[in-house]
Amino acid sequence: MSIEIVIGLPHLNEGPILARARRLQQPMLISANALSSWSNRRGRREWTGWRLGQLANAYGLAALDLDSAGFVAMARYRGFPWSVDDYFHLASAFPFRRIASLDYCTETEVAADREEVLDRISRTIRANRDCRERAADLGLLDRLMPVIQGRRPSDYERCIDALWLSVQPGTVIGVGSMCRREIAGPEGLIAVIEHLDRILPAGVTLHAFGVKGSALPYLAPFSGRIASIDSQAYGIAARRDAYRRRVSKSDALVAEHMERWTHQQLVRLTEPPRRLRHQAVRSCSSFPANAWEAAIRHARAEIRDLIESGDLLGPVL
Repeated sequence: MSIEIVIGLPHLNEGPILARARRLQQPMLISANALSSWSNRRGRREWTGWRLGQLANAYGLAALDLDSAGFVAMARYRGFPWSVDDYFHLASAFPFRRIASLDYCTETEVAADREEVLDRISRTIRANRDCRERAADLGLLDRLMPVIQGRRPSDYERCIDALWLSVQPGTVIGVGSMCRREIAGPEGLIAVIEHLDRILPAGVTLHAFGVKGSALPYLAPFSGRIASIDSQAYGIAARRDAYRRRVSKSDALVAEHMERWTHQQLVRLTEPPRRLRHQAVRSCSSFPANAWEAAIRHARAEIRDLIESGDLLGPVL
């Protein structure tokens, strides 16, 4: 089974990018943020809803997946501007092939320490459960893609254990916080994928968000487990090319880089598989320095339990 290359689209405006996407006939992915509408009427930038009309331009694509824009929401807005109900209003407006659950990424830009990583794992678990409930209500459960988060391989296992209802044969599970991760190392991409491959039941496959193309030969040994990867890395290459050539980063230029990048990834899939030497995960746990730190850790752990159980009032967004 070959790993599927999913191309991240910057927008759904009619023009060179969409025309090239139709010609390539690769599955595409669009971020919820790319379909967002904003207003500055009250002196600050506020989210005002979805530009649903753009979805009419998605005709002729091989497939279109929906991403919740977790990293952008955390890095740019410090949280989701939209609720679970808002998100599923968008999800139900188009026959998306996959609808990624809302999740809380754990990259160092948004989670500076271990406690924050653990907090975000709990919020991801709660968001997945809320999304599953909405998807079931709307008849979208068969298209919902659960998303797991973490920093260490064991963090992703914790998500899997908490979301066992969603871990069924035929399910594709999204693996988040991958795009800035090294390939090797005890917390690297391959360490996470290898661990998930060991613990997941047969028939459950993975979608790795934002994986570097250079990782594909190392992912090849897991092609039976990994359904797909996605990336919009070609956009960075287009920006650098425009800067070097002192031209504007037009959609026509971006479309050229998108096609070039796609062909490069398809070629990489034909390279001989590569394997990394196994690297044991080093324990990074530390004991509290004093009774006060121990009490704070205990309190945060109790809050995380409440978040996951849904006993805290209101959605955790």
